[in-house]
Amino acid sequence: MSLPSFRQLFTRSTRIPFGLNGSCEVRLKRTLPSIVLGRPYASKSKIKSTADLVPGSRQLLTTEEARSEYHKAEVKMSSTVEWFRKEVAAFETRASGRVTPSLLAPVRVEVHGKGNDPVKLEEIATVGVKDGSLLIVTVFDENNMKGVEQAIYDAKLPGIVPQRQDTRTIRIPIPKPTVEARTALVSNAQRLAEESRVQIRRVHQASVKKGKYEKYSVELDEFRRLVEKNAAEIDKILAHMKKTGSR
Repeated sequence: MSLPSFRQLFTRSTRIPFGLNGSCEVRLKRTLPSIVLGRPYASKSKIKSTADLVPGSRQLLTTEEARSEYHKAEVKMSSTVEWFRKEVAAFETRASGRVTPSLLAPVRVEVHGKGNDPVKLEEIATVGVKDGSLLIVTVFDENNMKGVEQAIYDAKLPGIVPQRQDTRTIRIPIPKPTVEARTALVSNAQRLAEESRVQIRRVHQASVKKGKYEKYSVELDEFRRLVEKNAAEIDKILAHMKKTGSR
Protein backbone atom coordinates (compact mmCIF):
# COMPACT_ATOMS: atom_id res chain seq x y z
CA MET A 1 0.00 0.00 0.00
CA SER A 2 1.36 3.43 -0.92
CA LEU A 3 1.94 6.30 1.45
CA PRO A 4 -1.18 8.33 0.33
CA SER A 5 -3.37 5.34 1.13
CA PHE A 6 -2.03 5.28 4.66
CA ARG A 7 -2.72 8.96 5.07
CA GLN A 8 -6.35 8.42 3.94
CA LEU A 9 -6.77 5.77 6.59
CA PHE A 10 -5.68 8.15 9.29
CA THR A 11 -7.71 11.12 8.03
CA ARG A 12 -11.54 11.28 7.97
CA SER A 13 -14.29 13.91 7.81
CA THR A 14 -17.10 14.24 10.33
CA ARG A 15 -20.11 16.53 9.97
CA ILE A 16 -21.13 18.16 13.27
CA PRO A 17 -24.54 19.95 13.47
CA PHE A 18 -24.77 23.43 15.01
CA GLY A 19 -28.17 24.68 16.13
CA LEU A 20 -31.24 23.95 13.92
CA ASN A 21 -30.14 24.83 10.45
CA GLY A 22 -26.37 24.76 10.40
CA SER A 23 -23.68 22.20 10.31
CA CYS A 24 -19.95 22.16 9.87
CA GLU A 25 -17.64 19.58 8.49
CA VAL A 26 -14.56 18.94 10.63
CA ARG A 27 -11.60 16.96 9.37
CA LEU A 28 -10.10 14.80 12.05
CA LYS A 29 -6.48 13.74 11.60
CA ARG A 30 -4.62 11.09 13.49
CA THR A 31 -0.86 11.14 13.77
CA LEU A 32 0.71 8.54 11.58
CA PRO A 33 3.02 6.13 13.39
CA SER A 34 6.77 6.55 13.08
CA ILE A 35 6.96 3.44 10.96
CA VAL A 36 5.16 5.38 8.20
CA LEU A 37 6.28 8.97 8.61
CA GLY A 38 9.85 8.11 9.31
CA ARG A 39 11.82 8.27 12.55
CA PRO A 40 14.14 11.22 13.20
CA TYR A 41 17.79 10.24 13.71
CA ALA A 42 20.65 12.29 15.09
CA SER A 43 22.91 13.74 12.47
CA LYS A 44 26.42 12.41 12.13
CA SER A 45 27.81 15.74 13.30
CA LYS A 46 26.08 15.32 16.66
CA ILE A 47 27.22 11.75 17.27
CA LYS A 48 30.06 11.61 19.82
CA SER A 49 32.87 9.12 19.31
CA THR A 50 33.94 6.83 22.18
CA ALA A 51 37.48 6.61 20.85
CA ASP A 52 38.70 9.33 23.22
CA LEU A 53 37.07 7.90 26.34
CA VAL A 54 39.60 6.68 28.95
CA PRO A 55 38.84 3.51 30.96
CA GLY A 56 38.77 3.91 34.72
CA SER A 57 41.98 1.92 35.09
CA ARG A 58 43.79 4.40 32.82
CA GLN A 59 42.40 7.67 34.08
CA LEU A 60 44.79 10.45 35.02
CA LEU A 61 45.44 11.37 38.64
CA THR A 62 42.42 13.14 40.02
CA THR A 63 43.91 15.93 42.16
CA GLU A 64 46.71 18.45 41.90
CA GLU A 65 48.24 17.10 45.13
CA ALA A 66 48.35 13.59 43.69
CA ARG A 67 49.95 14.80 40.46
CA SER A 68 52.58 16.74 42.40
CA GLU A 69 53.42 13.78 44.61
CA TYR A 70 53.55 11.48 41.57
CA HIS A 71 56.04 13.82 39.87
CA LYS A 72 58.26 13.90 42.96
CA ALA A 73 58.23 10.12 43.23
CA GLU A 74 58.96 9.79 39.52
CA VAL A 75 62.02 12.06 39.80
CA LYS A 76 63.39 10.21 42.83
CA MET A 77 62.90 6.78 41.26
CA SER A 78 64.48 7.91 37.99
CA SER A 79 67.48 9.27 39.90
CA THR A 80 67.92 5.89 41.59
CA VAL A 81 67.83 4.12 38.23
CA GLU A 82 70.36 6.50 36.70
CA TRP A 83 72.69 6.10 39.68
CA PHE A 84 72.54 2.32 39.29
CA ARG A 85 73.12 2.64 35.55
CA LYS A 86 76.35 4.63 36.11
CA GLU A 87 77.62 2.20 38.74
CA VAL A 88 77.00 -0.77 36.46
CA ALA A 89 78.69 1.03 33.55
CA ALA A 90 81.85 1.25 35.66
CA PHE A 91 81.55 -2.47 36.48
CA GLU A 92 81.19 -3.31 32.81
CA THR A 93 84.29 -1.30 31.98
CA ARG A 94 86.36 -3.21 34.52
CA ALA A 95 84.90 -6.55 33.45
CA SER A 96 85.84 -5.85 29.83
CA GLY A 97 89.47 -5.18 30.75
CA ARG A 98 89.47 -1.66 29.31
CA VAL A 99 91.54 0.81 31.32
CA THR A 100 89.94 4.25 31.43
CA PRO A 101 89.86 7.14 33.96
CA SER A 102 86.21 6.25 34.65
CA LEU A 103 87.47 3.29 36.72
CA LEU A 104 88.07 5.80 39.52
CA ALA A 105 84.74 7.58 39.09
CA PRO A 106 83.31 6.19 42.39
CA VAL A 107 86.18 7.67 44.43
CA ARG A 108 85.17 10.50 46.79
CA VAL A 109 87.78 12.51 48.68
CA GLU A 110 87.41 14.44 51.92
CA VAL A 111 89.19 17.77 51.50
CA HIS A 112 89.83 20.33 54.23
CA GLY A 113 88.07 23.61 53.52
CA LYS A 114 85.47 21.99 51.25
CA GLY A 115 82.89 21.37 53.94
CA ASN A 116 81.68 17.98 55.16
CA ASP A 117 80.73 16.63 51.73
CA PRO A 118 83.43 14.60 49.93
CA VAL A 119 84.35 15.79 46.44
CA LYS A 120 84.91 13.88 43.21
CA LEU A 121 88.50 12.86 42.47
CA GLU A 122 88.43 14.80 39.20
CA GLU A 123 87.89 18.04 41.13
CA ILE A 124 91.27 17.87 42.86
CA ALA A 125 93.34 15.71 40.50
CA THR A 126 93.75 14.50 36.92
CA VAL A 127 93.56 10.83 35.92
CA GLY A 128 95.39 9.56 32.85
CA VAL A 129 96.17 6.21 31.20
CA LYS A 130 99.68 5.00 30.36
CA ASP A 131 100.61 1.98 28.24
CA GLY A 132 96.97 0.83 28.23
CA SER A 133 97.26 -0.84 31.65
CA LEU A 134 98.33 1.88 34.08
CA LEU A 135 96.37 4.75 35.68
CA ILE A 136 98.29 7.88 36.63
CA VAL A 137 96.69 10.17 39.24
CA THR A 138 98.23 13.64 39.55
CA VAL A 139 97.04 15.71 42.52
CA PHE A 140 96.79 19.49 42.07
CA ASP A 141 97.77 20.24 45.68
CA GLU A 142 100.23 17.89 47.40
CA ASN A 143 98.46 18.60 50.72
CA ASN A 144 95.58 16.47 49.39
CA MET A 145 97.83 13.53 48.50
CA LYS A 146 97.18 11.54 51.66
CA GLY A 147 93.42 12.09 51.39
CA VAL A 148 93.36 10.95 47.75
CA GLU A 149 95.34 7.83 48.50
CA GLN A 150 93.07 6.91 51.40
CA ALA A 151 89.93 7.62 49.34
CA ILE A 152 91.06 5.17 46.64
CA TYR A 153 91.51 2.47 49.29
CA ASP A 154 88.15 3.29 50.89
CA ALA A 155 86.35 2.94 47.54
CA LYS A 156 87.19 -0.81 47.67
CA LEU A 157 87.41 -1.11 43.90
CA PRO A 158 88.37 -4.66 42.84
CA GLY A 159 91.98 -4.87 41.62
CA ILE A 160 92.68 -1.18 42.40
CA VAL A 161 95.80 -0.75 44.57
CA PRO A 162 97.35 2.77 44.62
CA GLN A 163 101.14 3.16 44.62
CA ARG A 164 102.64 6.56 45.52
CA GLN A 165 105.28 7.65 43.02
CA ASP A 166 106.12 11.11 44.37
CA THR A 167 104.49 13.93 46.40
CA ARG A 168 101.81 14.53 43.78
CA THR A 169 101.60 11.34 41.69
CA ILE A 170 99.95 7.95 42.26
CA ARG A 171 100.39 4.94 39.96
CA ILE A 172 97.68 2.26 39.76
CA PRO A 173 98.47 -0.88 37.71
CA ILE A 174 95.29 -2.49 36.38
CA PRO A 175 95.50 -6.28 36.02
CA LYS A 176 93.56 -8.19 33.38
CA PRO A 177 90.22 -9.27 34.83
CA THR A 178 90.04 -12.93 35.82
CA VAL A 179 86.91 -15.09 35.91
CA GLU A 180 86.81 -14.60 39.66
CA ALA A 181 87.07 -10.82 39.22
CA ARG A 182 84.19 -10.78 36.73
CA THR A 183 82.08 -12.90 39.06
CA ALA A 184 82.79 -10.47 41.89
CA LEU A 185 81.73 -7.53 39.71
CA VAL A 186 78.45 -9.25 38.85
CA SER A 187 77.84 -9.96 42.53
CA ASN A 188 78.42 -6.30 43.36
CA ALA A 189 75.99 -5.29 40.62
CA GLN A 190 73.35 -7.65 42.03
CA ARG A 191 73.82 -6.15 45.48
CA LEU A 192 73.42 -2.61 44.13
CA ALA A 193 70.36 -3.70 42.12
CA GLU A 194 68.63 -4.91 45.27
CA GLU A 195 69.56 -1.70 47.10
CA SER A 196 68.06 0.27 44.21
CA ARG A 197 64.83 -1.74 44.30
CA VAL A 198 64.56 -1.16 48.04
CA GLN A 199 65.03 2.57 47.52
CA ILE A 200 62.31 2.62 44.84
CA ARG A 201 59.90 0.80 47.16
CA ARG A 202 60.65 3.25 49.96
CA VAL A 203 59.82 6.20 47.71
CA HIS A 204 56.58 4.47 46.72
CA GLN A 205 55.58 3.75 50.32
CA ALA A 206 56.32 7.32 51.42
CA SER A 207 54.24 8.79 48.58
CA VAL A 208 51.27 6.48 49.16
CA LYS A 209 51.37 7.09 52.91
CA LYS A 210 51.42 10.84 52.38
CA GLY A 211 48.51 10.77 49.94
CA LYS A 212 46.28 8.46 52.04
CA TYR A 213 44.65 7.14 48.87
CA GLU A 214 41.61 4.88 48.97
CA LYS A 215 41.86 1.20 48.17
CA TYR A 216 41.51 0.42 44.44
CA SER A 217 41.87 4.14 43.63
CA VAL A 218 43.38 5.44 40.40
CA GLU A 219 46.26 6.94 42.39
CA LEU A 220 47.32 3.62 43.90
CA ASP A 221 47.22 2.01 40.49
CA GLU A 222 49.35 4.75 38.93
CA PHE A 223 51.96 4.60 41.69
CA ARG A 224 52.09 0.81 41.35
CA ARG A 225 52.72 1.16 37.63
CA LEU A 226 55.53 3.64 38.35
CA VAL A 227 57.25 1.17 40.69
CA GLU A 228 56.94 -1.66 38.17
CA LYS A 229 58.35 0.53 35.39
CA ASN A 230 61.48 1.54 37.31
CA ALA A 231 62.03 -1.93 38.82
CA ALA A 232 61.87 -3.38 35.29
CA GLU A 233 64.54 -0.90 34.17
CA ILE A 234 66.79 -2.03 37.05
CA ASP A 235 66.32 -5.66 35.97
CA LYS A 236 67.11 -4.76 32.37
CA ILE A 237 70.38 -3.02 33.30
CA LEU A 238 71.43 -5.92 35.54
CA ALA A 239 70.65 -8.49 32.84
CA HIS A 240 72.89 -6.61 30.39
CA MET A 241 75.64 -6.50 33.02
CA LYS A 242 75.46 -10.27 33.54
CA LYS A 243 75.64 -10.84 29.81
CA THR A 244 78.69 -8.59 29.51
CA GLY A 245 80.41 -10.07 32.55
CA SER A 246 80.06 -13.62 31.27
CA ARG A 247 82.06 -12.94 28.11
